[in-house]
Amino acid sequence: MHIRHGLIGLFLAIATPAYSLEPAPAPVLAPLQSQAQAAHLSAQFLTRYAYSPVPLNDALSAKIMDRYIKALDPDRSFFVQADVDKFMADSASVDDAILREDLKIPFSIFNTYTQRVVERMTYARGLLKQGFDFSVQESYDVARDNAPWPKSAEQSDDLWRKRVKNDWLRLKLAGQADASIRDTLDKRYQNILDRIYGYKSDDVFQSFMAAYTTSVDPHTDYFGAAASADFDISMKLSLVGIGAVLQDRDGYTTIRELVPGGPAQVSGKLAVGDRIIGVGQGQDGAIKEVVGTRLDEVVQMIRGAMSSVVRLDVLPAEGGENATHRTISLVRDKISLEKQAAKKTILSVKDGDVTRKIGVVTLPAFYEDFDARRKGDKDYRSASRDVAKLLVELKQENVDGVLVDLRDNGGGSLSEAIDLTGLFVGKGPVVQQRNSEGKIEVESDDLSAPVWAGPLGVLINRGSASASEIFAAAIQDYGRGAIIGEPSFGKGTVQTVIDLDQAAHNSKPKFGQLKLTIAQFFRINGGTTQLRGVTPDISLPGFSDPKTLGESSYDNALPWTEIKPAKYTVFGNISALVPQLQSRHDARVKDDRDFQQFVEDAAEVKSEREKTVISLNEAERRKEQAAMAARLKARAELDDGLVRGEDDGLQANERSLTADLALENARKNAKDVLRTEAASIVADELALQQGAPKAANARSGNSGE
Repeated sequence: MHIRHGLIGLFLAIATPAYSLEPAPAPVLAPLQSQAQAAHLSAQFLTRYAYSPVPLNDALSAKIMDRYIKALDPDRSFFVQADVDKFMADSASVDDAILREDLKIPFSIFNTYTQRVVERMTYARGLLKQGFDFSVQESYDVARDNAPWPKSAEQSDDLWRKRVKNDWLRLKLAGQADASIRDTLDKRYQNILDRIYGYKSDDVFQSFMAAYTTSVDPHTDYFGAAASADFDISMKLSLVGIGAVLQDRDGYTTIRELVPGGPAQVSGKLAVGDRIIGVGQGQDGAIKEVVGTRLDEVVQMIRGAMSSVVRLDVLPAEGGENATHRTISLVRDKISLEKQAAKKTILSVKDGDVTRKIGVVTLPAFYEDFDARRKGDKDYRSASRDVAKLLVELKQENVDGVLVDLRDNGGGSLSEAIDLTGLFVGKGPVVQQRNSEGKIEVESDDLSAPVWAGPLGVLINRGSASASEIFAAAIQDYGRGAIIGEPSFGKGTVQTVIDLDQAAHNSKPKFGQLKLTIAQFFRINGGTTQLRGVTPDISLPGFSDPKTLGESSYDNALPWTEIKPAKYTVFGNISALVPQLQSRHDARVKDDRDFQQFVEDAAEVKSEREKTVISLNEAERRKEQAAMAARLKARAELDDGLVRGEDDGLQANERSLTADLALENARKNAKDVLRTEAASIVADELALQQGAPKAANARSGNSGE
């Protein structure tokens, strides 16, 4: 099967403190017939058409069971050993159950899980009535993914006592008083209960199918109706709605951000922090209260058909729960998700007495509006089209070099990876595909000449996957530009999306979609990025953990292999320049305070990550806190008094929205030392090609977002 437009990306009640209240029992969920049918139909595709088919048998059943249990309770803090033993007694029956369209096993496990969560949260909230002795010497195991399951309720109680004690101590160290700590933690644990009460059968089925599909291979997946809609939105970067980013805060659907130019922002009737407490359809449809309703359900109520009316009952941000609310009407419109689109900026780089202008193109994903393209829309939205426009603009601004920033770009459209490569190499092969039958196709771009032929760098990290790796690998194989950063993810497989409802000839959607691995891609030099990823020419430090992020972290990833190279001509000289680029880079960062601080931070993160046990003794924790504060203070004196990295003990939704947004903006506006250094390397590339002797040194200064 030859898939030119395949998919190759990585593809996520208001409580008041009442410590003595007994919570309601968790809901008991049961499977729908359509879900059992969808699982059976998925099995037929997975066993027949997958790139590396895995038979649905007892061996796979055990793997599915293991993944499902781990997905529900990754820290082994809710189930006890007896639960797991009971589940595993059915581990060889999952295959038969799927084939006879019986999903009682996964739903029974999920119902046990929700019951255990209610029990643990009830116990945790009960602990808040008392205090803790922080003078005793004891510790808490923060890495429990491979720990033994608690063997009894008493062991589980002790585990949770330590967990709550640690939550309390973090807030205490951040300066909160006991009463405030009790309120914060009670609300935190109540929110967990609220999520449990809000689960539906679709959530159970999605979790079970994820365990099944990823047991076949790491990138095969199942999408229910809601997940399918979100996937489509992420690919075409648009939706029909009001243009507001929403967040659940204490049971209220809260406006976190207004999209510029969207109906909500243009109306002037909504503001960040406003709370939506009711939604009505049309000019006179009844308004349904949504306080305590799941965020995804509220979002679906607010989205709708183009030019249709939605009415919102709104509680103003500045008012309390008893404030006067108002009803507003908005006309739904097409919303472009520009924050996820390609962007450009220009960095000024000092090279001796000369200042170089390096254009930086940041691409978060390889998006493409498949539907618009199929319909023949000449203005359909895509990543390569957007980048082509940005490159033309950068040429008009007389940049000296271009840096393509693909950090944390998990992939997307295969055709977009090919077309983007063509913007820099012109006509020629880009990637090879091998299907399940062993047939190899060479994918080429037919652009007669590159849009940008000047100095080029590609910045990658561990989160750069799939389409990002195809692009980076092709640029490297052609010798077209320097690859800079961390080794990439290592995903070398191609997926396509199968509409199960179309396959079953359903008149209405009920089965969802299956993202199925159908091919493996190879570099034009014959190697694959599978497992090994793309190795940068110039390495930069990073915060990622290869043990948990990357293809090599999966226990069932395909092995590395290679095929014959495609016919292509290397026309760049980057490999010859790499030793000098490395030398210039080493000399520059040696005395670069910002870069060296980044190196220190990366080492600190790695050190903290390797700590599997933390002390629950207040004196010891304060000593650690003081050491960290001293390090931050010393740095703050160098960084204009900006203190960073202090632990407030809060989760994201526990801070005020103002504080949360301020923290987000601070991170967004922080110095990007890796991008700065990568731009300097591109400037070095130009200097070496021109025969200049001096090393480039990046300095602040940017324009043109």
